[in-house]
Order: sequence, then C-alpha cells, then structure tokens
Amino acid sequence: MTYLSCVEVEPNIKATATVIWLHGLGSNGHDFEAILPELKLPEDAPVRFIFPHSPSIPVTINGGMVMPAWYDILEMGSGRRLNTEQLLYSAKQITDLIEREIERGITSERIILAGFSQGGAVAYHAALSFPQKLAGLLALSTYFPTSNSITIAEMNRKIPLEVMHGSYDPVVLPTMGEEAVSELVKAGLMPNWRTYPMEHQVCMPQIRDISTWLKSTLQL
Repeated sequence: MTYLSCVEVEPNIKATATVIWLHGLGSNGHDFEAILPELKLPEDAPVRFIFPHSPSIPVTINGGMVMPAWYDILEMGSGRRLNTEQLLYSAKQITDLIEREIERGITSERIILAGFSQGGAVAYHAALSFPQKLAGLLALSTYFPTSNSITIAEMNRKIPLEVMHGSYDPVVLPTMGEEAVSELVKAGLMPNWRTYPMEHQVCMPQIRDISTWLKSTLQL
C-alpha cells in the first residue's frame, strides 16, 4: 500500500501512543512539527508524532494555483463550497495511517487525530467515522463540512474532543467552528469549545492548553 509522505518524530523510548496531525491549506507536515518543543511533554513521553504532507492540487479559490491541499475549495464564506469527494479520499488516506500505526503495535485507543483548518475538516471525518475507538480528536480553527453526511462510528461517540478557535479568525469564521460544535452536540458527542484572542493561527496560551490536553488524554 502507498501511504502519504509524512514527517515522523519518534520518542526517546518505544512509542506506545501516536498523534497524527494534519496541516492547513498551502502548508505541509513541517508546519506543526515546529511547535513540538513548545508542548513541553515529558522527555520520556512514549508518543510518536506523525505530520502527513497533503498532495498538491489546483485550488479554485486561489485561481487554480497548484498548492498543498487536502481538497479543493470552490467558494469561501460561511457557506463554503468544496470538493467533498477529495475530502473523503483524504480522510481515507488518514485512516490508512491510523491502521498502519495499529499494525506497528499502537492500540487504536492510544491514537489521537489533530488537524488545523482544512486538516481539521479531514480529521473530523476520519476520526469520527473510524470503526475502532480512538484516544481523542483535536480540531483547530476548523469546521465540519461532512456533518450532515457522516456516519459516526459508535465506538467514537464518547471520544475526547477538543475544539479550539480564534475569536478574530477571518478565514474560518468563529461561527463555523461554533456550528461544528452544535452539530457534534446534536449527534450526541461532548466537544469542549475554547476560543483565543487570535486570528487564523495558533498562540502560546493555546499551545499550553494543547499540551495539558495531550498529557491528560494520553495519561503522560
């Protein structure tokens, strides 16, 4: 099987947990690799971090320019139109990575999915439709475009779900994040919603909260 190209950061000891972290539009797997030192996880934390690179495809909202993207966006705004087939294909590529981690000896209950912006939309679908119980889902400055079509796996209806957004985000409007949380609640999930005084980015207080959440979720 052919897998997505990834940046992989191994722990100092044998890995017993994995975080798969998806970047946003126009970026790559190195983007969030850079914040690992800021997470200040214990030196003996047995966590492998995997940062997949999306393929490069033409993106309609950017004049058809070819760039790293998990799917094509046809129209911006709160009623964002996108290529859903490409999103679903990207989600399948991520579930392939989850299954590879299970084959490498990591139990599904020790695997976290995280995603920023476009990557978060893919992470929502990949995590919530995965048939085996996962450790958690971290959704950053993102939205949930497949909320009306996804079949949520029973095993992941109680997944720890952390949703973070910038109060001044002009790219993925805060209302889009709030709508995702509302859809999750309607589906019986229990997301934790946090906002930060920032735009479409991450900030240090948020990184500290991510660190605390990872330590708690993985019992580090």
